[in-house]
Amino acid sequence: MGHKELVDICKEVGLPSGVLNIVTGLGPDAGAPLSAHPDVDKVAFTGSFETGKKIMASAAPMVKPVTLELGGKSPIVVFDDVDIDKAVEWTLFGCFWTNGQICRT
Repeated sequence: MGHKELVDICKEVGLPSGVLNIVTGLGPDAGAPLSAHPDVDKVAFTGSFETGKKIMASAAPMVKPVTLELGGKSPIVVFDDVDIDKAVEWTLFGCFWTNGQICRT
């Protein structure tokens, strides 16, 4: 299941428009404008320490809430239409390959 299907499910269950927004893209094109935009009320980010510092700095002038999970243990969402054995295999690989500490700037 991809992000478009997740959006459809959110609509089906009655999640009001604008409560969950899924934006894909690279930092300079997506993340930087979002974290600095005055109409974005909160930013949650998982990734590198260096990028987290940039997000926090761009949100600070507006005292925008920021939730950061930096350099940690690879969060994962597994949907019910996947091969669970493959999902477990690749999750373990991602978490334990060089101990999960492979974030790069």
